[in-house]
Formats: sequence, structure tokens, C-alpha cells
Amino acid sequence: MDGLGLIMVIVLGVLFVIFATAKFKLHPFLSLLIAAFAIGILSGMPLADTVEAVNGGFGGLMGGIGLVIVFGTIIGVILEKSGAALRMAEVVLRIVGEKRPQLAMSAIGSIVSIPVFCDSGYVILSSLKKALANKAKVTVASMAIALSTGLFATHTLVPPTPGPIAAAGNIGASNYLGTVILFGFIVAIPAILVGYLWAIKAGTKIHIENEEDQPEMDYDEVVASFGNMPSATKSFAPILVPILLIGFSSVITFAGWSGPIFSFFLFLGSPVVALLVGVLFSFALLPKYDEETLTKWIGIGIKEAAPILLITGAGGAFGSVIKSTSVAELIKGIADNELAIGALFIFIPFVIAAALKSAQGSSTAAIVITSTLIAPLLPQIGIEGAVPLALVVMSVGAGAMVVSHVNDSYFWVVKEFSGMSITQAYKAQTMGTLLQGITAIVVTSILWFIFV
Repeated sequence: MDGLGLIMVIVLGVLFVIFATAKFKLHPFLSLLIAAFAIGILSGMPLADTVEAVNGGFGGLMGGIGLVIVFGTIIGVILEKSGAALRMAEVVLRIVGEKRPQLAMSAIGSIVSIPVFCDSGYVILSSLKKALANKAKVTVASMAIALSTGLFATHTLVPPTPGPIAAAGNIGASNYLGTVILFGFIVAIPAILVGYLWAIKAGTKIHIENEEDQPEMDYDEVVASFGNMPSATKSFAPILVPILLIGFSSVITFAGWSGPIFSFFLFLGSPVVALLVGVLFSFALLPKYDEETLTKWIGIGIKEAAPILLITGAGGAFGSVIKSTSVAELIKGIADNELAIGALFIFIPFVIAAALKSAQGSSTAAIVITSTLIAPLLPQIGIEGAVPLALVVMSVGAGAMVVSHVNDSYFWVVKEFSGMSITQAYKAQTMGTLLQGITAIVVTSILWFIFV
């Protein structure tokens, strides 16, 4: 099948994924696999080729990015359980200052969410947020918005968070992870600042019911209740060391340096090795070395990685089937005016990811599905290389911010742990993530027109 019929089959496959996950709550892993087989069969691919495309797409993506996701989640669990996440929060608070509590919470959230899932990060920092709100005499809602938007920005934009890593793998940017991290920070900072400004503007006007009647939480007592936390150096090392290794590797590649020492740093800077080094640094955070930490904590990390791995692999299978159809030739025919399409292309991933996010709730699923859908288009319209592919990942991540509402588990975490009503949470969280997503795509498009 080719032409309009093939386009219709692919569109129906995407609609099935959205409908199955949003309406029937079918896990994205199964909905993506079913859609992959359906597109292959309905497009006229031989059955054996369809199976081969599904297996190849799933296994190929896991081979390139699977271990990176596992190592990243293990680091996140150890940071969470050892108290290192709170130590990082305390350090940031000292730097930013208690006179700017909302800005401190935005910064804390953005750092903690790089290795830790934003849901978990919000739960971990919830008591700290309330205690600081009491100490600084500001509304809990303003602190809640600042924390949630800070967490959300890096969750969707900055590796080694699983979503951006999966997107990079899907579009063939695994070798440019250093560039993706760099642009992730560049795009995330304005999004974080917009979240902070929204916390100041909207959060100060939201008064949670019975907020005054809740028992006051002393900041120092909350920090002390977590016991002996690791040092700041040990706490930041599992995040910063891999980022620095990957970044230095990108510099070596860009500069064309050669020699045994540079080859060794290229080895250390490959994403799998860099994240493994991060895991080894995280071992310094363990309070003791026994079955509880070395087996159970790491086991929790592996379990948390499993759904991300399955969704990512299924997304790879979905994309592989689409690539195996004649869609590439169809796109090539459409893309005769390469310059015009290339100039406007940066908005396409944003729109697709925003539609998927708003429909089915999961940012990670939206990122994975969108990146697999657009992957076949990129070579046809000449989008290749570190910077263009990194900005495509940013566009996908920006779309995956729009918007967090009632079908998103993170929405309910923010609502319940802050005490806001659903109406207040819509005004705070949903509107905040909309503003962040728009800001991120505006910054991304400006960078696109400058560098691409």
C-alpha cells in the first residue's frame, strides 16, 4: 500500500494508540505493539517482514539505549533512598537563599528531577516544601507550583531522564547525547523561570482550604528528621560526573582530537559507560553495604526502569514498522520543497507530542510515540547532525509538557500532596505546564532558526 491509503493506515494506528491508552487505559506497551502489527499487516507488508520489523525495532533500540535507562533509574532510586536528593535541595536552598523560597524550590526541583522521576521527586520534597513555606510565610500553593514546574521542565527535556534519552535513541541521536544535554539545559532554564513566575503570580492568590489550621512544620526539624544525609559532594557526583563525561566526549568529537588519552575519555563519555560510572559513584551514598542496599534498592531501580524500557522498545517496534513501509518514498515526494518544510518542521513534533500528552496523560509515552513517528521524516528532509537532532528532541519534550491535567498521574500527585482542590490544581499545575510548553517551543524555534 502507498499514497493516501498508507497515510490513513498510519493515522489510524496513531489514533488507536491514543484512544486505547486514554479511553480504555490500555498500557502504552501493548497499544504500541498492537498498532505496529496492525500497520504492518494493513499496509500490505508480508507477515514475516512485519514480525522481523517489530523484533528488529524493539531489540535495536534496547541495544542502544536500554542500559542507559536502567542505570539512570538506579541512580535516581539511590539518590532518593539515601537522602542525597534532600541534601542537594538543602545546598541549593543555601545558595539561592531563604528570602526567595519559590525560586529555591524551582531550582531544587529542576536538579532533583534530572535522575529522579518527577512524581517521586515531588513526594520526596513535599515536607521540605511545606516547612519552607511556613518559615518564609508564603502560600503553600506558590511553593507547590514552583516545585512541580521545576521538576517537570528537566523531566521532559534533560537526559539522563528516560524520556529525552528514548527520544534521542529513536531519532538516531544517541551519539550526540552531550549536545542534547546542553540544549536541554538551555531550553529548560526559561521554562523553569516561567514556572517560577507563574508560582509568584498565581500561587500567591491560591489559598488552600484549612491551610492556616494545619500544624506548622519547622524547616530545621524536617531536615533533621531525615537523619544523617550524605555530603554535598557525594550527593551531586552521580549526576554531575556522567554529564561532564558525556559533555567532554562531545567536545573531543567536535574538536577532532585524537590519541590514547582522548580515546579513553571517548570510552568514558559513551552514554552507557558514563551512566555506569554514575552508578558506581552512587554507591558512595549507601549507608551500608548489604542485601538491603545492594540488592533491594538496585532491584527497585530495575523495576522502575522496566515500564520505561517496554514502552521505549515498543515505540522502537512501532517506528520500525512505519519505516519498513513505503512511507519514506511518499515523504520524499512530498518534501520536494525541502527548505520550506525544514524551516517549519520544528513545530511538527511539538504539535504531535502535545496532542498525545493531553490525550493520554503520560509525558514519557508522548515522547516515545512522537519520536518514533517523526524518525522516518528526518533523513528525507535533510535533518541530521548533532544540533538539528538535539533541537528535535527539545521540540518533542516541549510538546510533552502540554498539558498536565486529570489523566496525568503527576497532576494528582501535585494536587494531593499540596492539598489543592481540582479547580485550584487546574489553575496552578495545568496552566503552569501550558506556559512552560509554549515557552520551551518558542526558545527551541529561535535556536532552530539561528543554528539550523
